[in-house]
Amino acid sequence: MGSEDALAVGDEVPAVSAPLVHPGGEVTETALPDLYGDRPTLVVFYTNDFSPDCVTEWCSFRDYGWFTSSDGVRVVGSSKSRVGTHRRFLEYLDLEFPLYSDRDLRVSDVFGVTYRTFKVFPRSKRSVFLVDADGVVRYRWIGEHPLDPTRDQPPLGEIRTAVEELVGEEPETFGFR
Repeated sequence: MGSEDALAVGDEVPAVSAPLVHPGGEVTETALPDLYGDRPTLVVFYTNDFSPDCVTEWCSFRDYGWFTSSDGVRVVGSSKSRVGTHRRFLEYLDLEFPLYSDRDLRVSDVFGVTYRTFKVFPRSKRSVFLVDADGVVRYRWIGEHPLDPTRDQPPLGEIRTAVEELVGEEPETFGFR
């Protein structure tokens, strides 16, 4: 599956639900529209909890800080990992972001980012979608690494700019213009 099969900017996201593991361990069956209904949501697809590339990705979201301190956007992850693994991953990395346990890849399929590793193992291509409060994709980034599209890392600065443009937040200038 290539990027041309994924939802494009301007596409409406079909409704889908899956178990959502919250920081602290609570699990709720949550429809995606319930998340973006009150504010834009970044839906971040990744392969597996605890894989080195995924740990790096989630640590970068956590350590960038802006995504946890901004009220303008909600961040939610999605991978094929099990609920129990998500709980351990959230605790191990001290993450403040809920994670979908997308065991059957329904969430990934809706966004068009499911692919098969070595044409055998289905999983989500590393990707990020910014969905506005109306359920429309306003930004997308999809990993395109030539050997393994799960190895690319999302461009956090570019994602932040897209969020700021959507919600009208002023970027931090620290007194410089």
